[in-house]
Amino acid sequence: MTAAEALINAPEFTVSELSSALKRTVEDAYGHVRVRGEITGFRGPHSSGHCYFALKDEGAKIEAVIWKGVHGRMRFKPQEGLEVIATGKLTTYPGSSKYQIVIEAIEPAGIGALMALMEERKKKLAAEGLFDEARKQLLPWLPEVIGVVTSPTGAVIRDILHRLQDRFPRRVLVWPVRVQGEGSAEQIAAAIRGFNALPEGGRIPRPDLLIVARGGGSLEDLWSFNEEIVVRAAADSMIPLISAVGHETDITLIDFAADKRAPTPTAAAEMAVPVRSELFVEVAGLARRTMVCWQRGQEARRNELRAAVRALPGLSELLGIPRQRLDGASSALPRGLKANTHAHFRRFAGVSARLTMRVLRGQLAQASHRLTVSGERMRNSTRSLLQQRRDRFAGLEVRLKASKLSNAQAQRNAIARDRERALRLAERARRALTTTVQRFQARVAHSGQLLGALSYRGVLARGFALVRDEQGLAVHAAAAVGPGARLSLEFADGHVAATADADRPAARSVPAKPAASEPKALTSKAATPKHAVKPVEQGSLF
Repeated sequence: MTAAEALINAPEFTVSELSSALKRTVEDAYGHVRVRGEITGFRGPHSSGHCYFALKDEGAKIEAVIWKGVHGRMRFKPQEGLEVIATGKLTTYPGSSKYQIVIEAIEPAGIGALMALMEERKKKLAAEGLFDEARKQLLPWLPEVIGVVTSPTGAVIRDILHRLQDRFPRRVLVWPVRVQGEGSAEQIAAAIRGFNALPEGGRIPRPDLLIVARGGGSLEDLWSFNEEIVVRAAADSMIPLISAVGHETDITLIDFAADKRAPTPTAAAEMAVPVRSELFVEVAGLARRTMVCWQRGQEARRNELRAAVRALPGLSELLGIPRQRLDGASSALPRGLKANTHAHFRRFAGVSARLTMRVLRGQLAQASHRLTVSGERMRNSTRSLLQQRRDRFAGLEVRLKASKLSNAQAQRNAIARDRERALRLAERARRALTTTVQRFQARVAHSGQLLGALSYRGVLARGFALVRDEQGLAVHAAAAVGPGARLSLEFADGHVAATADADRPAARSVPAKPAASEPKALTSKAATPKHAVKPVEQGSLF
């Protein structure tokens, strides 16, 4: 019989059925895997938000995909040429008959990769000018309110508060964040931007100085402060910012973007405020010097005043000439008043001669004509303006009605599309649920058949028996049974007690075998032992 004749009765598969079977086989055999390789073919997120690329090593390449929601929550973003360790689920893509890995988490492969990523990010941000000294602000000499971005449960915030209390107590606002782990970079950046968004004179005072602090740790622990979102938030801060991340030997990218870097959180508190006792001493010294200078100045001015008093002339000498001028002006005042009165009388007489009733009537007629013309022009302008407004409102009414109908129709169309899409999704969900339930039912049935096939009770049902000693352990050899030993024989339908011959040789030590969940030593019911087994006070079973 040829191979073609042997396959005549083989079942036929459609392409979709075969693809689905292969997909289930791959997903069942490789649920979640960790793959190490180099990212290749990455061109950034697709317009849909998903990421498509490949992982390769020296001998192979596998396609990879990251869904939009997972990519948004990732701490490390994929980059071209970066060696990473990806965790995800292996599946197939029936549309192109290839297998791929759906990545759920990604991390750089080792410290070297982190350092390379950090150097590359540092060069990129430095090229944008985020680390320029010209962008850095001067720290306030004595801030009224200090904002601290750190973990509220660590020792860092207690060190900062204790140091501020010793040097110069100030009001402190703490924005609690996570300083490591998933989502910590977003919380730190949001805290910096949140402090900057506080309004001046609001219910919550706007800080005059910010401190971003964290204790020491490894490069992975401090990686949140190397994220681009945190560095950009620190560079865009309008409030002067001090970075106090790690110990003196720890360097992060936020240190380059901050206005000032402190080696430790305690040193950041010392940079923020001066020492209050030293200020008191300095102010007291300046007050004493000011008092001494003021006393010296007063004494010098007093001496100058005395010298000026001795050099000034007497009161009679200063008022002599002004008195003479006053006497001359008082003697000439009556004549000047009379002359001024006569001049004003002559001007009044000339003006009254020119002012007649005819002139007044002419001026009144001109004013009345101007008033009439102005009133007529105002009425015409009012009518024209009202007509223009009516025409404009009529056009707007027509456009408003048309827009209202158009918007209503657009909303109906959108609702219809959404309803159709919801029905399609519901149908897909129902089919997916049915397929999943059938798959699990098949797996449970297969597992039950496998369990029944591997169980020792199936062997007992075929006519074999299981021999156990007094302790209930399975006996694997006749040499392990001593004279007069009590035995238990288990058959498919029950147990039977037996006793070994008293005249049989003593039992030899048999190496113990590891215990198993199911007994494995089975003996045939039809097998005849070398020595007959005679139970006490009962007949032979064989």
